[in-house]
Amino acid sequence: MHLSFTDYLIICIYFVFVLGIGFLIKRKIKTSNDFLMSNRSIPLWITSLAFISANLGAQEVIGMAASGAKYGIMTSHFYWLGAIPAMVFLGIFMMPFYYGSRARSVPEYLALRFDDKTRGFNAITFALMTVFSSGISLYALALLLKVILGWNFEFSVFMAAGIVLIYTFLGGLTSAVYNEVMQFFLIVLGIAPVVFIGLNEAGGWQGISAKLPEVMSHTWTHMGSASDNPMGVNLWSMAMGLGFVLSFGYWCTDFLVVQRAMVARNMSAAQRTPLIAAFPKMLMPFIVILPGLIAVALTASGSGFSLPFKADGVTVDYDMTLPTLISHYYPSGLLGVGITALLASFMSGMAGNVTAFNTVLTFDIYQAYFKKGASDKHYLTVGKLATVFGIIASVGTAYLAASFNNIMDFLQLVFGFVNAPLFATFFLGMFWKRSTGHGAFWGLVSGTFAAALTHGLTLAEGDKGGWLGQPLYEFHSAMGQAFAIAIVAWTTCFIMTILISLFTKAREENELKGLVYSLTEKPVETEKAFYKRPVPIAIAVLIATLILNLLFA
Repeated sequence: MHLSFTDYLIICIYFVFVLGIGFLIKRKIKTSNDFLMSNRSIPLWITSLAFISANLGAQEVIGMAASGAKYGIMTSHFYWLGAIPAMVFLGIFMMPFYYGSRARSVPEYLALRFDDKTRGFNAITFALMTVFSSGISLYALALLLKVILGWNFEFSVFMAAGIVLIYTFLGGLTSAVYNEVMQFFLIVLGIAPVVFIGLNEAGGWQGISAKLPEVMSHTWTHMGSASDNPMGVNLWSMAMGLGFVLSFGYWCTDFLVVQRAMVARNMSAAQRTPLIAAFPKMLMPFIVILPGLIAVALTASGSGFSLPFKADGVTVDYDMTLPTLISHYYPSGLLGVGITALLASFMSGMAGNVTAFNTVLTFDIYQAYFKKGASDKHYLTVGKLATVFGIIASVGTAYLAASFNNIMDFLQLVFGFVNAPLFATFFLGMFWKRSTGHGAFWGLVSGTFAAALTHGLTLAEGDKGGWLGQPLYEFHSAMGQAFAIAIVAWTTCFIMTILISLFTKAREENELKGLVYSLTEKPVETEKAFYKRPVPIAIAVLIATLILNLLFA
Protein backbone atom coordinates (compact mmCIF):
# COMPACT_ATOMS: atom_id res chain seq x y z
CA MET A 1 0.00 0.00 0.00
CA HIS A 2 1.42 3.38 -1.00
CA LEU A 3 0.12 6.70 0.31
CA SER A 4 0.06 9.83 -1.84
CA PHE A 5 0.82 13.37 -0.73
CA THR A 6 -2.92 13.95 -0.21
CA ASP A 7 -3.15 10.91 2.10
CA TYR A 8 -0.23 12.09 4.22
CA LEU A 9 -1.73 15.59 4.35
CA ILE A 10 -5.00 14.19 5.75
CA ILE A 11 -3.10 12.25 8.41
CA CYS A 12 -1.08 15.35 9.36
CA ILE A 13 -4.24 17.48 9.62
CA TYR A 14 -5.68 14.89 12.01
CA PHE A 15 -2.57 15.07 14.20
CA VAL A 16 -2.77 18.89 14.23
CA PHE A 17 -6.42 18.79 15.37
CA VAL A 18 -5.68 16.22 18.08
CA LEU A 19 -2.80 18.26 19.49
CA GLY A 20 -4.73 21.52 19.05
CA ILE A 21 -7.52 20.26 21.31
CA GLY A 22 -4.94 19.54 24.00
CA PHE A 23 -3.44 23.03 23.77
CA LEU A 24 -6.86 24.72 23.82
CA ILE A 25 -8.07 22.83 26.90
CA LYS A 26 -4.77 23.33 28.79
CA ARG A 27 -5.84 26.85 29.78
CA LYS A 28 -8.85 25.47 31.71
CA ILE A 29 -6.84 22.98 33.79
CA LYS A 30 -6.37 24.53 37.24
CA THR A 31 -6.96 21.71 39.72
CA SER A 32 -6.50 17.94 40.03
CA ASN A 33 -10.28 17.59 39.63
CA ASP A 34 -10.09 19.51 36.33
CA PHE A 35 -7.27 17.30 35.07
CA LEU A 36 -8.49 13.90 36.27
CA MET A 37 -12.30 14.29 36.44
CA SER A 38 -13.07 17.22 34.05
CA ASN A 39 -14.73 18.93 37.06
CA ARG A 40 -17.93 17.05 36.13
CA SER A 41 -18.72 19.65 33.47
CA ILE A 42 -18.94 17.75 30.17
CA PRO A 43 -22.18 18.08 28.12
CA LEU A 44 -24.40 15.02 27.71
CA TRP A 45 -23.89 14.49 23.96
CA ILE A 46 -20.11 14.62 24.46
CA THR A 47 -20.11 12.11 27.34
CA SER A 48 -22.40 9.77 25.36
CA LEU A 49 -20.16 9.66 22.30
CA ALA A 50 -17.02 9.47 24.43
CA PHE A 51 -18.61 6.54 26.31
CA ILE A 52 -18.62 4.36 23.20
CA SER A 53 -15.51 5.89 21.62
CA ALA A 54 -13.37 4.98 24.64
CA ASN A 55 -14.27 1.37 23.88
CA LEU A 56 -13.85 1.84 20.12
CA GLY A 57 -10.16 0.94 20.14
CA ALA A 58 -8.00 -1.51 18.24
CA GLN A 59 -9.72 -4.59 19.63
CA GLU A 60 -13.10 -3.45 18.32
CA VAL A 61 -12.29 -1.87 14.95
CA ILE A 62 -9.77 -4.47 13.79
CA GLY A 63 -10.87 -7.37 15.98
CA MET A 64 -14.58 -7.24 15.20
CA ALA A 65 -13.97 -7.15 11.45
CA ALA A 66 -11.73 -10.18 11.93
CA SER A 67 -14.40 -11.94 13.99
CA GLY A 68 -17.01 -11.09 11.39
CA ALA A 69 -14.92 -12.85 8.75
CA LYS A 70 -14.33 -15.81 11.05
CA TYR A 71 -17.67 -16.23 12.82
CA GLY A 72 -20.19 -14.28 10.74
CA ILE A 73 -23.09 -12.20 12.05
CA MET A 74 -22.96 -14.14 15.36
CA THR A 75 -20.25 -11.66 16.30
CA SER A 76 -23.04 -9.09 16.80
CA HIS A 77 -23.82 -10.87 20.09
CA PHE A 78 -20.98 -8.78 21.52
CA TYR A 79 -23.25 -5.76 20.95
CA TRP A 80 -26.91 -6.79 20.99
CA LEU A 81 -26.44 -9.24 23.88
CA GLY A 82 -23.02 -8.45 25.34
CA ALA A 83 -23.26 -4.64 25.58
CA ILE A 84 -26.70 -3.01 25.27
CA PRO A 85 -28.51 -4.72 28.21
CA ALA A 86 -25.56 -4.00 30.51
CA MET A 87 -25.41 -0.36 29.39
CA VAL A 88 -29.11 -0.03 30.23
CA PHE A 89 -28.53 -1.59 33.66
CA LEU A 90 -25.63 0.79 34.28
CA GLY A 91 -27.71 3.82 33.40
CA ILE A 92 -30.83 2.91 35.36
CA PHE A 93 -29.46 1.17 38.45
CA MET A 94 -25.73 1.75 38.92
CA MET A 95 -25.04 5.36 37.91
CA PRO A 96 -27.11 6.71 40.83
CA PHE A 97 -24.62 4.99 43.16
CA TYR A 98 -21.48 6.02 41.27
CA TYR A 99 -22.56 9.62 40.74
CA GLY A 100 -24.61 10.09 43.90
CA SER A 101 -21.83 8.87 46.20
CA ARG A 102 -19.52 11.52 44.67
CA ALA A 103 -16.90 8.81 44.26
CA ARG A 104 -14.16 9.87 41.85
CA SER A 105 -13.61 6.34 40.58
CA VAL A 106 -14.95 2.79 40.71
CA PRO A 107 -12.31 1.68 43.28
CA GLU A 108 -13.25 4.66 45.48
CA TYR A 109 -16.87 3.47 45.46
CA LEU A 110 -15.62 0.10 46.71
CA ALA A 111 -13.82 1.88 49.55
CA LEU A 112 -17.01 3.72 50.52
CA ARG A 113 -19.15 0.57 50.31
CA PHE A 114 -16.71 -2.00 51.70
CA ASP A 115 -13.17 -1.16 52.84
CA ASP A 116 -9.72 -0.09 51.72
CA LYS A 117 -8.34 -3.56 51.01
CA THR A 118 -11.15 -4.24 48.51
CA ARG A 119 -10.45 -0.86 46.92
CA GLY A 120 -6.72 -1.59 46.78
CA PHE A 121 -7.21 -4.99 45.13
CA ASN A 122 -9.42 -3.50 42.41
CA ALA A 123 -7.22 -0.40 41.94
CA ILE A 124 -4.02 -2.41 41.45
CA THR A 125 -5.53 -4.99 39.09
CA PHE A 126 -7.31 -2.27 37.09
CA ALA A 127 -4.15 -0.14 36.81
CA LEU A 128 -2.19 -3.13 35.53
CA MET A 129 -4.92 -4.03 33.03
CA THR A 130 -5.15 -0.51 31.63
CA VAL A 131 -1.38 -0.27 31.10
CA PHE A 132 -1.30 -3.64 29.36
CA SER A 133 -4.36 -2.84 27.25
CA SER A 134 -2.88 0.54 26.27
CA GLY A 135 0.39 -1.14 25.31
CA ILE A 136 -1.43 -3.76 23.27
CA SER A 137 -3.20 -1.01 21.29
CA LEU A 138 0.17 0.63 20.70
CA TYR A 139 1.76 -2.63 19.60
CA ALA A 140 -1.13 -3.50 17.28
CA LEU A 141 -0.98 -0.02 15.70
CA ALA A 142 2.79 -0.19 15.10
CA LEU A 143 2.49 -3.71 13.67
CA LEU A 144 -0.36 -2.64 11.38
CA LEU A 145 1.56 0.38 10.05
CA LYS A 146 4.62 -1.78 9.50
CA VAL A 147 2.65 -4.37 7.51
CA ILE A 148 0.49 -2.10 5.36
CA LEU A 149 2.72 0.98 5.00
CA GLY A 150 6.20 -0.34 5.73
CA TRP A 151 6.72 2.15 8.55
CA ASN A 152 9.44 1.39 11.10
CA PHE A 153 8.05 -0.30 14.24
CA GLU A 154 9.96 1.95 16.65
CA PHE A 155 8.92 5.10 14.78
CA SER A 156 5.24 4.13 14.89
CA VAL A 157 5.37 3.28 18.62
CA PHE A 158 7.03 6.51 19.68
CA MET A 159 5.04 8.67 17.26
CA ALA A 160 1.64 7.45 18.52
CA ALA A 161 2.75 7.40 22.17
CA GLY A 162 4.19 10.90 21.86
CA ILE A 163 1.01 12.38 20.39
CA VAL A 164 -1.22 10.75 23.02
CA LEU A 165 1.17 11.90 25.75
CA ILE A 166 1.10 15.53 24.58
CA TYR A 167 -2.66 15.97 24.42
CA THR A 168 -3.44 13.97 27.60
CA PHE A 169 -0.65 15.71 29.55
CA LEU A 170 -1.87 19.14 28.45
CA GLY A 171 -5.63 18.73 28.77
CA GLY A 172 -6.10 15.64 30.94
CA LEU A 173 -9.39 13.76 30.79
CA THR A 174 -11.23 16.64 29.09
CA SER A 175 -8.77 16.61 26.20
CA ALA A 176 -9.11 12.83 25.87
CA VAL A 177 -12.93 13.01 25.94
CA TYR A 178 -13.23 15.69 23.25
CA ASN A 179 -10.66 13.88 21.10
CA GLU A 180 -12.63 10.66 21.52
CA VAL A 181 -15.70 12.36 20.06
CA MET A 182 -13.73 13.55 17.04
CA GLN A 183 -12.18 10.11 16.69
CA PHE A 184 -15.63 8.49 16.78
CA PHE A 185 -16.76 10.46 13.74
CA LEU A 186 -13.45 9.79 11.98
CA ILE A 187 -13.75 6.06 12.55
CA VAL A 188 -17.32 5.94 11.23
CA LEU A 189 -16.60 8.17 8.23
CA GLY A 190 -13.35 6.35 7.48
CA ILE A 191 -14.86 2.84 7.48
CA ALA A 192 -18.41 3.46 6.22
CA PRO A 193 -17.33 3.85 2.55
CA VAL A 194 -15.83 0.36 2.47
CA VAL A 195 -19.16 -0.98 3.77
CA PHE A 196 -21.16 0.80 1.03
CA ILE A 197 -18.70 -0.21 -1.71
CA GLY A 198 -18.57 -3.80 -0.49
CA LEU A 199 -22.33 -4.11 -0.13
CA ASN A 200 -22.83 -2.80 -3.65
CA GLU A 201 -20.31 -5.23 -5.11
CA ALA A 202 -21.57 -8.20 -3.12
CA GLY A 203 -25.23 -7.61 -4.03
CA GLY A 204 -26.50 -6.27 -0.71
CA TRP A 205 -27.34 -8.38 2.34
CA GLN A 206 -29.16 -10.95 0.20
CA GLY A 207 -26.09 -11.35 -1.98
CA ILE A 208 -23.82 -11.72 1.05
CA SER A 209 -26.14 -14.28 2.68
CA ALA A 210 -26.24 -16.32 -0.52
CA LYS A 211 -22.43 -16.48 -0.71
CA LEU A 212 -21.79 -17.23 2.98
CA PRO A 213 -22.17 -20.57 4.76
CA GLU A 214 -25.71 -20.58 6.13
CA VAL A 215 -24.49 -20.64 9.75
CA MET A 216 -22.65 -17.31 9.29
CA SER A 217 -25.78 -15.30 8.45
CA HIS A 218 -27.75 -16.02 11.65
CA THR A 219 -27.30 -14.95 15.26
CA TRP A 220 -29.48 -17.40 17.23
CA THR A 221 -30.56 -20.21 14.86
CA HIS A 222 -27.50 -22.42 15.41
CA MET A 223 -27.03 -21.95 19.16
CA GLY A 224 -28.46 -25.33 20.17
CA SER A 225 -25.06 -27.01 20.44
CA ALA A 226 -21.49 -25.74 20.58
CA SER A 227 -20.60 -27.96 17.63
CA ASP A 228 -23.25 -26.33 15.41
CA ASN A 229 -21.65 -22.90 15.05
CA PRO A 230 -18.16 -21.49 14.32
CA MET A 231 -17.92 -19.78 17.73
CA GLY A 232 -18.09 -23.12 19.49
CA VAL A 233 -20.58 -21.96 22.14
CA ASN A 234 -24.10 -23.01 23.08
CA LEU A 235 -27.09 -20.95 24.17
CA TRP A 236 -26.34 -21.24 27.91
CA SER A 237 -22.69 -20.22 27.72
CA MET A 238 -23.53 -17.36 25.34
CA ALA A 239 -26.37 -16.00 27.48
CA MET A 240 -24.75 -16.50 30.88
CA GLY A 241 -21.07 -16.12 29.96
CA LEU A 242 -21.26 -13.20 27.53
CA GLY A 243 -24.76 -11.81 28.02
CA PHE A 244 -24.55 -11.61 31.80
CA VAL A 245 -21.14 -12.13 33.42
CA LEU A 246 -18.69 -10.66 30.93
CA SER A 247 -20.90 -7.87 29.59
CA PHE A 248 -22.12 -6.64 32.97
CA GLY A 249 -18.64 -7.15 34.40
CA TYR A 250 -17.18 -4.84 31.75
CA TRP A 251 -19.82 -2.18 31.09
CA CYS A 252 -20.94 -1.79 34.71
CA THR A 253 -17.63 -1.95 36.60
CA ASP A 254 -14.78 -1.05 34.23
CA PHE A 255 -13.70 2.47 35.16
CA LEU A 256 -12.47 3.15 31.61
CA VAL A 257 -16.07 3.46 30.36
CA VAL A 258 -17.84 4.34 33.62
CA GLN A 259 -15.55 7.38 33.98
CA ARG A 260 -17.11 8.95 30.86
CA ALA A 261 -20.53 8.95 32.53
CA MET A 262 -19.15 10.11 35.88
CA VAL A 263 -17.92 13.41 34.36
CA ALA A 264 -21.42 14.44 33.21
CA ARG A 265 -22.92 17.67 34.56
CA ASN A 266 -25.64 16.14 36.75
CA MET A 267 -27.26 12.89 37.83
CA SER A 268 -29.78 12.84 34.99
CA ALA A 269 -27.07 13.35 32.39
CA ALA A 270 -24.90 10.68 34.03
CA GLN A 271 -27.76 8.17 33.85
CA ARG A 272 -28.60 9.07 30.25
CA THR A 273 -24.98 8.86 29.06
CA PRO A 274 -24.85 5.05 28.58
CA LEU A 275 -28.50 4.99 27.44
CA ILE A 276 -28.00 7.50 24.64
CA ALA A 277 -24.66 5.86 23.79
CA ALA A 278 -26.57 2.59 23.32
CA PHE A 279 -28.27 3.85 20.14
CA PRO A 280 -25.08 4.30 18.06
CA LYS A 281 -23.59 1.28 19.86
CA MET A 282 -26.30 -1.05 18.56
CA LEU A 283 -25.57 0.12 15.00
CA MET A 284 -21.79 -0.37 15.24
CA PRO A 285 -21.94 -4.00 13.95
CA PHE A 286 -22.85 -2.56 10.54
CA ILE A 287 -19.60 -0.55 10.62
CA VAL A 288 -17.11 -2.91 12.26
CA ILE A 289 -18.50 -6.45 11.75
CA LEU A 290 -20.12 -6.22 8.33
CA PRO A 291 -16.76 -5.60 6.55
CA GLY A 292 -15.67 -9.08 7.68
CA LEU A 293 -18.74 -10.72 6.15
CA ILE A 294 -18.32 -8.65 3.00
CA ALA A 295 -14.72 -9.83 2.69
CA VAL A 296 -15.76 -13.51 2.91
CA ALA A 297 -18.58 -13.00 0.39
CA LEU A 298 -16.33 -11.16 -2.10
CA THR A 299 -13.67 -13.87 -1.80
CA ALA A 300 -16.27 -16.58 -2.48
CA SER A 301 -17.69 -14.72 -5.49
CA GLY A 302 -14.37 -14.43 -7.33
CA SER A 303 -14.64 -10.63 -7.51
CA GLY A 304 -10.88 -10.10 -7.51
CA PHE A 305 -10.71 -9.51 -3.78
CA SER A 306 -9.41 -12.27 -1.51
CA LEU A 307 -8.92 -12.62 2.21
CA PRO A 308 -5.30 -12.00 3.32
CA PHE A 309 -3.03 -14.85 4.37
CA LYS A 310 -0.26 -15.06 6.92
CA ALA A 311 3.37 -15.62 5.95
CA ASP A 312 2.86 -19.38 5.60
CA GLY A 313 0.45 -18.75 2.70
CA VAL A 314 -2.07 -21.20 4.17
CA THR A 315 -3.54 -19.62 7.30
CA VAL A 316 -6.03 -16.78 6.79
CA ASP A 317 -4.91 -13.58 8.55
CA TYR A 318 -8.28 -12.40 9.81
CA ASP A 319 -6.77 -9.43 11.65
CA MET A 320 -5.81 -7.88 8.31
CA THR A 321 -9.32 -8.16 6.84
CA LEU A 322 -10.30 -4.51 7.30
CA PRO A 323 -6.91 -3.01 6.29
CA THR A 324 -6.93 -5.20 3.17
CA LEU A 325 -10.43 -4.03 2.19
CA ILE A 326 -9.39 -0.40 2.67
CA SER A 327 -6.23 -0.78 0.58
CA HIS A 328 -8.14 -2.66 -2.15
CA TYR A 329 -11.06 -0.27 -2.61
CA TYR A 330 -9.95 3.18 -1.46
CA PRO A 331 -8.42 5.61 -3.97
CA SER A 332 -5.89 8.30 -3.08
CA GLY A 333 -7.35 10.75 -0.57
CA LEU A 334 -10.00 8.35 0.67
CA LEU A 335 -7.15 5.99 1.53
CA GLY A 336 -5.76 8.71 3.82
CA VAL A 337 -9.16 8.96 5.52
CA GLY A 338 -9.24 5.18 6.00
CA ILE A 339 -5.75 5.07 7.52
CA THR A 340 -6.64 8.05 9.73
CA ALA A 341 -9.69 6.12 10.96
CA LEU A 342 -7.46 3.21 11.95
CA LEU A 343 -5.01 5.58 13.66
CA ALA A 344 -7.91 7.24 15.51
CA SER A 345 -9.21 3.90 16.78
CA PHE A 346 -5.86 2.86 18.21
CA MET A 347 -5.09 6.25 19.76
CA SER A 348 -8.60 6.57 21.22
CA GLY A 349 -8.22 3.24 22.99
CA MET A 350 -4.77 4.15 24.29
CA ALA A 351 -5.80 7.60 25.56
CA GLY A 352 -8.89 6.15 27.26
CA ASN A 353 -6.76 3.65 29.16
CA VAL A 354 -4.13 6.22 30.14
CA THR A 355 -6.66 8.75 31.50
CA ALA A 356 -8.39 6.04 33.54
CA PHE A 357 -4.98 4.83 34.76
CA ASN A 358 -3.79 8.25 35.96
CA THR A 359 -7.01 8.83 37.95
CA VAL A 360 -6.84 5.46 39.71
CA LEU A 361 -3.08 5.75 40.36
CA THR A 362 -3.46 9.27 41.80
CA PHE A 363 -6.63 8.95 43.89
CA ASP A 364 -6.91 5.24 44.68
CA ILE A 365 -3.29 4.24 45.15
CA TYR A 366 -1.10 7.29 45.82
CA GLN A 367 -3.55 9.44 47.81
CA ALA A 368 -5.20 6.49 49.56
CA TYR A 369 -2.06 4.63 50.64
CA PHE A 370 0.98 6.92 50.36
CA LYS A 371 0.16 10.60 50.97
CA LYS A 372 -3.19 11.68 52.33
CA GLY A 373 -4.07 15.31 52.93
CA ALA A 374 -1.60 16.91 50.51
CA SER A 375 -2.44 20.09 48.58
CA ASP A 376 -4.50 19.95 45.41
CA LYS A 377 -1.53 21.29 43.46
CA HIS A 378 0.47 18.28 44.65
CA TYR A 379 -2.15 15.83 43.37
CA LEU A 380 -2.35 17.70 40.06
CA THR A 381 1.40 17.20 39.67
CA VAL A 382 1.08 13.53 40.60
CA GLY A 383 -1.72 13.12 38.04
CA LYS A 384 0.48 14.56 35.29
CA LEU A 385 3.42 12.40 36.34
CA ALA A 386 1.08 9.38 36.37
CA THR A 387 0.15 10.24 32.76
CA VAL A 388 3.82 10.23 31.74
CA PHE A 389 4.41 6.98 33.63
CA GLY A 390 1.37 5.37 32.01
CA ILE A 391 2.62 6.24 28.52
CA ILE A 392 6.14 4.96 29.27
CA ALA A 393 4.72 1.74 30.73
CA SER A 394 2.51 1.37 27.63
CA VAL A 395 5.56 1.63 25.39
CA GLY A 396 7.25 -1.06 27.46
CA THR A 397 4.16 -3.27 27.17
CA ALA A 398 4.16 -2.75 23.40
CA TYR A 399 7.67 -4.19 23.21
CA LEU A 400 6.65 -6.99 25.56
CA ALA A 401 3.82 -7.85 23.20
CA ALA A 402 6.31 -7.99 20.33
CA SER A 403 8.27 -10.63 22.26
CA PHE A 404 5.39 -12.95 23.16
CA ASN A 405 3.03 -14.19 20.47
CA ASN A 406 0.28 -15.19 22.87
CA ILE A 407 0.15 -12.07 25.05
CA MET A 408 -3.13 -10.80 23.51
CA ASP A 409 -4.91 -14.07 24.26
CA PHE A 410 -3.39 -14.00 27.74
CA LEU A 411 -4.59 -10.44 28.37
CA GLN A 412 -8.16 -11.18 27.28
CA LEU A 413 -8.10 -14.11 29.68
CA VAL A 414 -6.86 -11.90 32.52
CA PHE A 415 -9.69 -9.43 31.85
CA GLY A 416 -12.14 -12.29 32.33
CA PHE A 417 -10.36 -13.29 35.54
CA VAL A 418 -10.74 -9.79 37.00
CA ASN A 419 -14.00 -8.33 35.61
CA ALA A 420 -16.19 -11.41 36.08
CA PRO A 421 -15.77 -11.74 39.87
CA LEU A 422 -15.78 -7.95 40.22
CA PHE A 423 -19.35 -7.74 38.92
CA ALA A 424 -20.46 -10.29 41.53
CA THR A 425 -18.91 -8.06 44.20
CA PHE A 426 -20.67 -4.96 42.88
CA PHE A 427 -23.99 -6.76 42.44
CA LEU A 428 -24.03 -7.94 46.05
CA GLY A 429 -22.62 -4.66 47.36
CA MET A 430 -25.32 -2.55 45.72
CA PHE A 431 -28.31 -4.81 46.31
CA TRP A 432 -27.52 -6.75 49.53
CA LYS A 433 -26.81 -4.57 52.55
CA ARG A 434 -25.53 -7.56 54.55
CA SER A 435 -22.42 -8.02 52.34
CA THR A 436 -19.19 -7.08 54.13
CA GLY A 437 -15.70 -5.86 53.25
CA HIS A 438 -14.14 -9.19 54.22
CA GLY A 439 -16.69 -11.05 52.09
CA ALA A 440 -16.06 -8.76 49.13
CA PHE A 441 -12.27 -9.00 49.30
CA TRP A 442 -12.02 -12.75 49.73
CA GLY A 443 -14.81 -13.25 47.20
CA LEU A 444 -12.74 -11.35 44.61
CA VAL A 445 -9.62 -13.35 45.47
CA SER A 446 -11.43 -16.71 45.36
CA GLY A 447 -13.20 -15.83 42.09
CA THR A 448 -9.92 -14.91 40.42
CA PHE A 449 -8.29 -18.09 41.76
CA ALA A 450 -11.22 -20.22 40.51
CA ALA A 451 -10.86 -18.67 37.05
CA ALA A 452 -7.15 -19.53 36.94
CA LEU A 453 -7.85 -23.06 38.15
CA THR A 454 -10.55 -23.58 35.50
CA HIS A 455 -8.20 -22.38 32.78
CA GLY A 456 -5.44 -24.68 33.99
CA LEU A 457 -7.69 -27.74 34.09
CA THR A 458 -9.41 -27.27 30.72
CA LEU A 459 -8.21 -27.12 27.13
CA ALA A 460 -9.32 -25.36 23.93
CA GLU A 461 -7.91 -25.35 20.38
CA GLY A 462 -5.07 -27.64 21.38
CA ASP A 463 -2.96 -25.13 23.32
CA LYS A 464 -5.29 -22.82 25.28
CA GLY A 465 -5.15 -23.77 28.96
CA GLY A 466 -4.30 -27.20 30.34
CA TRP A 467 -1.19 -25.98 32.16
CA LEU A 468 -2.06 -27.89 35.35
CA GLY A 469 -1.59 -31.28 33.76
CA GLN A 470 -4.09 -33.61 32.13
CA PRO A 471 -7.13 -31.46 31.22
CA LEU A 472 -10.48 -32.50 32.66
CA TYR A 473 -12.50 -31.05 29.78
CA GLU A 474 -11.87 -29.80 26.25
CA PHE A 475 -13.92 -26.94 24.78
CA HIS A 476 -14.87 -26.55 21.14
CA SER A 477 -13.25 -23.09 21.04
CA ALA A 478 -11.19 -20.66 23.11
CA MET A 479 -14.25 -18.40 23.22
CA GLY A 480 -16.36 -21.14 24.78
CA GLN A 481 -13.58 -21.71 27.31
CA ALA A 482 -13.44 -17.97 28.13
CA PHE A 483 -17.21 -17.84 28.70
CA ALA A 484 -17.07 -20.88 30.99
CA ILE A 485 -14.18 -19.38 32.98
CA ALA A 486 -16.15 -16.17 33.46
CA ILE A 487 -19.19 -18.11 34.71
CA VAL A 488 -17.07 -20.06 37.21
CA ALA A 489 -15.30 -16.89 38.42
CA TRP A 490 -18.57 -15.00 38.91
CA THR A 491 -20.34 -17.90 40.64
CA THR A 492 -17.42 -18.58 42.98
CA CYS A 493 -17.12 -14.92 43.98
CA PHE A 494 -20.88 -14.64 44.46
CA ILE A 495 -21.10 -17.69 46.74
CA MET A 496 -17.93 -16.97 48.73
CA THR A 497 -18.92 -13.33 49.30
CA ILE A 498 -22.28 -14.43 50.70
CA LEU A 499 -20.80 -17.16 52.94
CA ILE A 500 -18.03 -14.97 54.38
CA SER A 501 -20.39 -12.01 54.81
CA LEU A 502 -22.76 -14.14 56.88
CA PHE A 503 -19.94 -14.86 59.34
CA THR A 504 -18.49 -11.35 59.51
CA LYS A 505 -19.87 -8.11 60.89
CA ALA A 506 -21.84 -5.89 58.53
CA ARG A 507 -21.70 -2.10 58.64
CA GLU A 508 -24.44 -0.05 60.23
CA GLU A 509 -27.30 0.92 57.91
CA ASN A 510 -26.74 4.64 58.40
CA GLU A 511 -23.22 4.20 56.95
CA LEU A 512 -24.61 2.63 53.77
CA LYS A 513 -27.08 5.31 52.73
CA GLY A 514 -26.41 6.27 49.13
CA LEU A 515 -24.38 3.08 48.62
CA VAL A 516 -27.03 0.31 48.77
CA TYR A 517 -30.19 0.29 46.65
CA SER A 518 -32.68 -0.32 49.47
CA LEU A 519 -31.16 2.46 51.60
CA THR A 520 -30.80 5.05 48.86
CA GLU A 521 -33.28 7.76 48.01
CA LYS A 522 -34.32 7.25 44.41
CA PRO A 523 -33.32 10.07 42.04
CA VAL A 524 -36.07 12.61 41.43
CA GLU A 525 -36.48 13.13 37.70
CA THR A 526 -36.17 16.83 36.86
CA GLU A 527 -36.72 16.50 33.12
CA LYS A 528 -40.33 17.17 32.12
CA ALA A 529 -40.17 15.75 28.60
CA PHE A 530 -40.58 11.95 28.70
CA TYR A 531 -37.99 11.42 25.96
CA LYS A 532 -35.36 13.00 28.21
CA ARG A 533 -36.04 10.65 31.11
CA PRO A 534 -33.79 7.59 31.66
CA VAL A 535 -36.54 4.94 31.91
CA PRO A 536 -38.36 5.75 28.61
CA ILE A 537 -35.00 5.96 26.84
CA ALA A 538 -34.03 2.57 28.31
CA ILE A 539 -37.29 0.99 27.12
CA ALA A 540 -36.74 2.35 23.60
CA VAL A 541 -33.18 0.99 23.59
CA LEU A 542 -34.28 -2.50 24.63
CA ILE A 543 -37.11 -2.60 22.06
CA ALA A 544 -34.75 -1.55 19.25
CA THR A 545 -32.19 -4.16 20.35
CA LEU A 546 -34.85 -6.87 20.43
CA ILE A 547 -35.91 -5.96 16.89
CA LEU A 548 -32.31 -6.26 15.64
CA ASN A 549 -31.94 -9.66 17.30
CA LEU A 550 -35.17 -10.87 15.66
CA LEU A 551 -34.23 -9.52 12.22
CA PHE A 552 -30.96 -11.48 12.15
CA ALA A 553 -32.00 -14.47 14.26
